[in-house]
Amino acid sequence: MTQRVNLSKSEPGLYQAVAKLEQLASEALTKAGVADGFSHLLRLRASQINHCAFCCRLHTRDALASGEPSDRIAVVAAWQETDYFTEKERAALELMEAITLISEGQVPDAVYDQAAAHLSGDEISAIEWLAIVINAWNRIAISSRYLVTA
Repeated sequence: MTQRVNLSKSEPGLYQAVAKLEQLASEALTKAGVADGFSHLLRLRASQINHCAFCCRLHTRDALASGEPSDRIAVVAAWQETDYFTEKERAALELMEAITLISEGQVPDAVYDQAAAHLSGDEISAIEWLAIVINAWNRIAISSRYLVTA
């Protein structure tokens, strides 16, 4: 495997700026009342879509540590096919997916309308900022080829 530039080491100031953005997004989620465990499931879902092994492992561990049941973690990739998630959580997951896949139809009005029907403005804002941050982290980890070993 080709050795890649490690973005956290090559530009630590930029890396710390993303870390600060993560902190602010986490604070917004808390302020909006989004459960910590569920926030890790949102991060995990974006990381699954982006095929970021480093972040998938990280957020699976974080979700477990915050008390998320292993069954919810196991099915988050197929959340639409289960009854493990509330309507509010489903709207949040759908919004996260739309933002992660923004090049495929932007964020459709139907997705946003569904989010607005189940989530407050503060929740939507916090989830959108989380989507922006986790997608940035995925791109940092993937382009730097952060290794995931057993």
